[in-house]
Amino acid sequence: MTLQSLLKITLVFTLMVILMGAYTRLSDAGLGCPDWPGCYGHLTVPDEAHELSKVEINFPEHTVEPEKAWLEMIHRYIAGTLGLLVLGILILCLRSQDTPKRLPIFIALLILFQAALGMWTVTMKLMPIVVMSHLIGGFTLFALLLLLYLRTGAFRIPGGDSKARALLPLALVALGVLVIQIMLGGWTSSNYAALACTQLPLCEGNWFDNLRFADAFSPFQGQHPSFEYGVLDYATRMTIHVSHRIWGLVTALTLLWLAFKLFSAQSQVMRSSAYLLVVLVLVQIGLGISNVVMHLPLGIAVSHNGGAALLLLNLVFINYALWRKA
Repeated sequence: MTLQSLLKITLVFTLMVILMGAYTRLSDAGLGCPDWPGCYGHLTVPDEAHELSKVEINFPEHTVEPEKAWLEMIHRYIAGTLGLLVLGILILCLRSQDTPKRLPIFIALLILFQAALGMWTVTMKLMPIVVMSHLIGGFTLFALLLLLYLRTGAFRIPGGDSKARALLPLALVALGVLVIQIMLGGWTSSNYAALACTQLPLCEGNWFDNLRFADAFSPFQGQHPSFEYGVLDYATRMTIHVSHRIWGLVTALTLLWLAFKLFSAQSQVMRSSAYLLVVLVLVQIGLGISNVVMHLPLGIAVSHNGGAALLLLNLVFINYALWRKA
């Protein structure tokens, strides 16, 4: 198998891990297995009588919920497969004379750190800063794998476009704005603040006078037996939610302005990327509104995570094209 083919497969698996992680988190299955890497001391979810008897002895404070436990374990199985794929990429890159070396090494180290974050997510009982870091790590891995795919020469980008070259600063700003929005989305989800506001365009009631930014964005939330379902009060969660909405507007306007500027590029590749950017932004806006109006339906909420990941890939591609080829 060629490096480019392996990278394509790995990108698909990374998206699967991101989506499955979101599905697990939104299904309240993040603690479906109270230990790591197994589940109640087993490689699969225990269901036999003798296995359940051991669970009662070793985990007396827990009750096996098969549906939630299987969601968590399937997520771990896919993530484990992703780790093996990344190992394969590292080996192929180190064996070849014509491929980058530092980037695949960094990606391999990142996947190890992701595994540690996955363990801490369970052992620290869904502490929000750990959950959000795990989410951001997955998005970062997704972006770096695309960057490695592009740097191996698998996709040729026409160059010589002086108008497009001038848009590099705007593209970098757009990427930074999107990263902040993804982090805000992760913080909203990990603190169970997605339904803190159920009206549009911002929030119900006297929300402006109840903003608590210091409490909302403090990574330290005290000692708690578990952070499942959140530990913050309503005003603090509302502040997180409103911040995500307001910055979402900033993000949408910035990305649409970049797309508008790219429409004048000479390269068909850049214009196609601009059209895709517009479509993804509009879809994300629609999914975000649907989450509020329909009170966070599981399928739409997971799709919102997937849309953010695809937006990130699109902007990474645009920045790479402008930086290296335009």
